This record gives sequence, C-alpha cells and structure tokens, in this order.
Amino acid sequence: MAGNGTKSIATNKKARYDFFIEETYEAGVELKGTEVKSIRLGKINIRDGYGRIENGEVFLYNIHISPYEKGNIFNVDPLRPRKLLLHKREIRKLIGYIQQKGYTLIPLNVYLKNGLIKVELGVAVGKKQYDKRQDIAKRDAQRRISKEVGARMKGVE
Repeated sequence: MAGNGTKSIATNKKARYDFFIEETYEAGVELKGTEVKSIRLGKINIRDGYGRIENGEVFLYNIHISPYEKGNIFNVDPLRPRKLLLHKREIRKLIGYIQQKGYTLIPLNVYLKNGLIKVELGVAVGKKQYDKRQDIAKRDAQRRISKEVGARMKGVE
C-alpha cells in the first residue's frame, strides 16, 4: 500500500493479531458525498468490519462512518452496507477463497490514494489462542534482542 500520493486514514490493528492474512486486495468504495467528507476528517471505524459476497458483488458491513456535522439531510445511516469496487476476476478469486473453510474478508486499512478513498481488503483465517501467544512471545523476544543490540552499540562507542 505504501507509495506516492497515499495517506492512511484508518487502520485495523486488531486484524493482524486475530487473523492470518493470506492475501490482500485494493478496492474502491461506493460512498455518498457526506461520507467522503467525514472519512477525510478521519471519522471512520473499521475495527468490527467484515466483507460479504452477495450476487457477485462484495459489500462491507459494520464499518461506522460518523455523520458529517454540516451534512444535515444528506447524511446517511452510519452503519449501512457499502459496495466495494473490484474487478470480476478478483471477485471470482475471492469467491474461491470464501468457499474454503474458515476464510473471511477483513478491511485492513482505509486510505486516500490520489484523492480517491481505497480499502485494503484481506483474505483471512482466524488464529487460535496459542497462535496469538506465539506472536506475543516472538514480538517480546524481538524487542529484547533489539534492546540488547542497542545497549551493546552504545557500549562500543
């Protein structure tokens, strides 16, 4: 996702902790005007979001976009399903993943790319509790190693 012209708006940090991410896709989102303004202000929550495929189209559910303060009658339901814009071949590939046991679609990141709002969608499978503990242990070990290396580098100088 990194590159020129991109600015991250919302990240789902819990997703990589709770799921193994198999593959990621970049998708556009079908939004109303006041939703775009609200997202640009950072008023979006993707933590509980998930994707579902219905009639050959991909929709995002449980994504909360706060109503725009100056939007009055043009504001829409903050939790309404939002259609994702993907190529047909990508949707067919996603259908193949979803039909396998345990796979789900999770929004990982919402960002601006050249003025357009994009969603990074991950094909994920849930982690078990022992997998999460292993991740925590690896992260702690890596932190201790980098701390030790840093301490030794200071001693060398």
